[in-house]
Amino acid sequence: MDDAGTASTPVVTSIHLAPGTRLPTKAVELVEAEAGKGLVGDRYHGTRHRHVTVQSQPDLDAAAADLGSAVPAGSTRRNVTLSLGPIPTKPGTRMRVGDTLLEVVRLAAPCRLMDDYVGPGAMKALHARGGAVFRILESGTIRVGDVVEVLDTDG
Repeated sequence: MDDAGTASTPVVTSIHLAPGTRLPTKAVELVEAEAGKGLVGDRYHGTRHRHVTVQSQPDLDAAAADLGSAVPAGSTRRNVTLSLGPIPTKPGTRMRVGDTLLEVVRLAAPCRLMDDYVGPGAMKALHARGGAVFRILESGTIRVGDVVEVLDTDG
C-alpha cells in the first residue's frame, strides 16, 4: 500500500481531542491510541467502548451544503476525520489506521448539541453523516496523513 495514499485510499486529514465535557476540541498532528482504553488526552480515554470516533470529510462537506455554512471537523467533536468515506458503521467491522487496529462499536449519531457547536440546523444536516464509534484493539500512534484500510470481516 502506498504510504501517501491514492485518490481512492482514505487518509487521516485531522485529529481532534476533547479534554473534557463541553470543552473545545484541540487539533493535534498525532495521538497515542491505547488498546482497551482510548486516545490519550481525550475525555473518553479509559471508557469501556467509546475509544475513537471517526467521520469523513465528504460527509462534512455534504452537511455543510445542506446547512449553508461550513462544518469544521473539530466542531462535530469527532476524533478522526478521513479524506474519503464511507465510514464503516456495522458493528464488528475492523479498520486499520496507520499501525492502530480499530473495531466498529456503533453508528455515531449527532446530538442536539451540534446546533450549539456548529449552528442551528446542524444536527439535522449531520443526520446519517455522524460517522462511527470504534474501540481500539491494537495500540499505536494515529497521525495526520496515515493511510486507512477497512479490513475484510467475512473471513
